[in-house]
Amino acid sequence: MTASEMPHGGKIAILGAGAIGQLFYHQLSAHGLAPVLMTREASAGSQALEFTDLNGETIKRQAQLIDKSALASCELLIVCVKAYQVEEALQPLLGALSADTHILLLHNGLGPHLAIAPHLAGRGLSLGTTSQGALKLGRWQIKQTGAGLTQLGHGLGPRLTESLRQALLEAIDDSEWCEPILPMLWQKLAINIAINPLTAINGCRNGALIEDQYRPTILALIQEVLAVANAEGIALEQDRLTERVYRVIQLTASNYSSMHQDIHHGRQTEIEAITGYLLSRAAVRGIDTPANEAIYRQLKSLEQGG
Repeated sequence: MTASEMPHGGKIAILGAGAIGQLFYHQLSAHGLAPVLMTREASAGSQALEFTDLNGETIKRQAQLIDKSALASCELLIVCVKAYQVEEALQPLLGALSADTHILLLHNGLGPHLAIAPHLAGRGLSLGTTSQGALKLGRWQIKQTGAGLTQLGHGLGPRLTESLRQALLEAIDDSEWCEPILPMLWQKLAINIAINPLTAINGCRNGALIEDQYRPTILALIQEVLAVANAEGIALEQDRLTERVYRVIQLTASNYSSMHQDIHHGRQTEIEAITGYLLSRAAVRGIDTPANEAIYRQLKSLEQGG
């Protein structure tokens, strides 16, 4: 059976072949959806991929790589690039998409959806977040490092078709459709704000943050998120959010956060879409956020080699 003969075959494209992009490629492929991949090189061809799941089983698949010209038949474009790459990666492709192509953003943080919204020309947009973990072992080899909840929901414009929505939920491990999605994204934002910069600044695994010395900072960061979220019309509960932050710390204790890895490897981080987004909304609302401002300055200094 060719890709075009499978349900939704060739109609789902994944933009970005990093660890998460490849993880979703394998999960969708395992359910017969036959997605295609588009990389930063945007060249067509075939590529062997290798995936090691949580049970240690290694699976090899042959992926179809596409260029811009193949996007015209795409029904769903899943964008799995870093938050700071979304606008630059997506804008040049919009003209190649059909008027009915739906776009799903999956990245850490918030903000890119606001930047691309004016350019969608009536296309539908969904937003999502995942707590699944994956590690690149090589350019085309990944290992799943953790299970986790994936939450998807409607952003704006025409809604994702019911058939595609059900296909995603059946294929993606532990996934759910959330209406509204923004409270879920703010919860994930709070978790990222409380964990990622601190692990990067202190050069530690997530589990180290369980120590008492970090608790006052974590609580202060969460308190500021609650204040800004409330001003934005997003109701979050302090006790529940704090409990969830510490649960994620425990569940991912042996992991290095993506921000820690970015700093370690001298790469740009997603701080602008995480703490930076919070600070921008706080400024609009006239809310003081001293704890997050201090963390932001420390992280930016590290990012710039300071």
